[in-house]
Amino acid sequence: MVKALLLLHVCSAAVSLLAGFTAMAFRKGSGLHGAAGTIFFGSMLCASGAGGILATFIHPNTGNIMGSTLTFYLVATAWVAAKRGNGLNLFDLGALVWVLTIVVAGATWGFEAASSATGLKDGYPAPMYFIFGSIALLFAASDVRMLARGGIAGAKRIARHLWRMCMALLFALLSFYPGQGPRFFSRWLRSTNLPYVPHVLVAGLMILWLYRVSVRKRVPQVVAATGAM
Repeated sequence: MVKALLLLHVCSAAVSLLAGFTAMAFRKGSGLHGAAGTIFFGSMLCASGAGGILATFIHPNTGNIMGSTLTFYLVATAWVAAKRGNGLNLFDLGALVWVLTIVVAGATWGFEAASSATGLKDGYPAPMYFIFGSIALLFAASDVRMLARGGIAGAKRIARHLWRMCMALLFALLSFYPGQGPRFFSRWLRSTNLPYVPHVLVAGLMILWLYRVSVRKRVPQVVAATGAM
């Protein structure tokens, strides 16, 4: 059982990285982008789900629990944002409860790490827990705004899909490197920081796409205002 979960986690993670960059290479909204995105969605759910089970029940590790559960949440909510209509449902409320639980866990485990003799909890320093908890809080605030507005549509829905999928891909990259860096990269290559190039690429493209979506959202308003003059 343990070996099967570990194999599922590793293989799914590898597929998700390939599918994620493939989806980024195709035009947004195209059939190829959708197909690659579907593979990324499925493989990331498997990878983060298996990782969460391993970190919770097999080899307990609070840091890995935070990473896997937050990634699972991001992928699931990003997928729903791309496929949903304009209304709300129980999934949205459940997702908010899920991410708020991660926020509370991050703060609790962060303070436990900070108060420990080593400054660590399960091998992770306090700042790591606080950073992941703060990221979860940011997404929780986004969920609250969506619930308060009664839903999300148009450019905001696209933006929600984009930045959550990109953040999930970025977390997967961080899990691979520097998480598994010593296993796959030589000391010389690590010293050049070249393994961080994919991370910078994903972060840069995420910012670019969000900017383009925000511009697209403002254009109709500008046109409408111009036509009324």
